[in-house]
Amino acid sequence: MTRFTDWIGTSSGPDGTEPRAKPGGRAPRRLALSAAVVLAVGLAVDAERRYSFQRQIDDRVSELLADARSEPQGRTRYTSTDVDGLPAPVARYFRTVLEDGQRPVRTVRLRQRGEFRLGDRDGAWRPFEAIQHVATRPPGFVWDAEIDVAPLLSVRVLNRYARGEGLLRAKLRSTIPVASAGPSPEMNEGELVRYLAEAVWYPTALLPAHGVEWEPIDDRTAKATLEHREVTASLVFHFDDRNEVDRVTTERYRQETDSTAPWIGRFRDYESQNGRRIPTRATVGWALPDGDLPYWRATIDAIEHDDVDDETR
Repeated sequence: MTRFTDWIGTSSGPDGTEPRAKPGGRAPRRLALSAAVVLAVGLAVDAERRYSFQRQIDDRVSELLADARSEPQGRTRYTSTDVDGLPAPVARYFRTVLEDGQRPVRTVRLRQRGEFRLGDRDGAWRPFEAIQHVATRPPGFVWDAEIDVAPLLSVRVLNRYARGEGLLRAKLRSTIPVASAGPSPEMNEGELVRYLAEAVWYPTALLPAHGVEWEPIDDRTAKATLEHREVTASLVFHFDDRNEVDRVTTERYRQETDSTAPWIGRFRDYESQNGRRIPTRATVGWALPDGDLPYWRATIDAIEHDDVDDETR
């Protein structure tokens, strides 16, 4: 005689037929157990993917900071004579935002809080928070952002320029890829443009000693160009009557149309931070024929500058 315990967990009963599930019997329990196992495996895979993307971001940051530590940093103190011979609005800008004896910035860590527009003009603005790491020599950054796209649902974004390459990776819940671009010549240039525009948050990086070349345009504008490896970025800087950068303009690659378009960044609400005047609010967007299309606006609510040591040569 076959014992009941001999066929528990098999697909047939003692007479070879399928066991009928009774209320509260073991078949529903096996189904519940199977569902729990599937759920547990899914959660484990999800956690592993999240961890993998986080590790990728952490590795990019470590790489950026390691390059900055190994790169010779040159002179260690700014003086107002460093800007003699620069276009007049540029010289006035540096004398306004920097103090004599200011050390050059080596790396920066800042936090942004704001909104990102998804889509075109009818797209919704979604809140985001980001941590950005920057190195000034060699130039580079890692932008680690989380954009809320729906209740309890967010997209994690990695945007980076380093070693002459720009890239973008975005994943829903840090697991499901939703956007990917670069490295490519267009992305590389576009991300170096971003670095140069955002140098108003670390203004010693705009000095000629950091490789930026300035060309005069008029009494309120000048063109800045930075070359790094095989990549070149150029921007026109517009200065206001306070000698601060009001906005920057250029042509930049637009992934949505796979072409370049006029691009503009606006800065305001300057404050003194760590011995330098920097803007704390900014808006970025496209300057299109039918009007500006802003897609990013944020406040810098925390910033740390790691300056070059006096001993560095």
